[in-house]
Amino acid sequence: MEATTRPTARPRKRRWGDRYDGRRLRSLNAFYQITPYIMRTRSDAQVFFEDRIDIGHVEKWLRHNRDEGHRDIGFLHVFMAAMVRTLSQRPQLNRFIAGQRIYARNEIQISLALKKRLQEDSPETTVKLTFLPTDTITDVARTINAAVGENKSADAFNDTDSTARLFMLAPGFLVRFLLWLVRALDFHGKLPKALHKVSPFHTSVFVTDLGSLGIKSIYHHIYDLGTTSIFAAFGEKEVVREPDRDGRTVARRYIGMKVVGDERICDGHYFAMSFRYMASLFKDPSVLERPPEAVIEDVD
Repeated sequence: MEATTRPTARPRKRRWGDRYDGRRLRSLNAFYQITPYIMRTRSDAQVFFEDRIDIGHVEKWLRHNRDEGHRDIGFLHVFMAAMVRTLSQRPQLNRFIAGQRIYARNEIQISLALKKRLQEDSPETTVKLTFLPTDTITDVARTINAAVGENKSADAFNDTDSTARLFMLAPGFLVRFLLWLVRALDFHGKLPKALHKVSPFHTSVFVTDLGSLGIKSIYHHIYDLGTTSIFAAFGEKEVVREPDRDGRTVARRYIGMKVVGDERICDGHYFAMSFRYMASLFKDPSVLERPPEAVIEDVD
């Protein structure tokens, strides 16, 4: 059951140098501030992380919920809710680099790649979802299911699809110029909000569910276009036989996860502790049924 009141972040006044999608972090030490000048692009600053998610507790929790009549929640919803909660409690993961400066993103947004049908010739689309840092798994599932329902039809075109089609009506040289202009405006924080809204590349995390395709997770590059600092992919379920504490062989079920991140947003220790926190949520998904006790904010 959700709490009657939820914690909120303190309002901040926009200052000179802030962007409409993020506030500039001014208190970072000089080493952090110079890294975007040394590693100028996200592809130049990519780091790779791999882990396995023990889904035993998650599956038990999902079975209990289905027995209670909640059949519209699956592993994708748990994964996304855990990501939202991690971003709300580990805010340095929600930073981005633009114009060689480091910003704290104003919102939690996750882009999700969708296959309209599990067929080779079925088109793929992307949705960008906005969450509150206090969202529970019920809130996350509601948002995801609404977006998936709107985009599953082969005839459905969201704003992202429509914008891409509009760009491609132009000849190639003009497309190259328009994308150069998009990059230049984004560098200076002047990208029109309408384009930012439909761009899946301006998001906290980009997620792809490869388990629905029946394959294992992959390392997916992060894009130089936009401001996405993390790309997370998870794959199909697999059974691993391994010894328990008593030396007996037991079968455990895992899902592989691979993450590509921009190392300029925080240090390795912070990354490691953040994914350890996320792993703890899979061990006890019931935590996601309640809002967090506090909203953790990034530094000034």
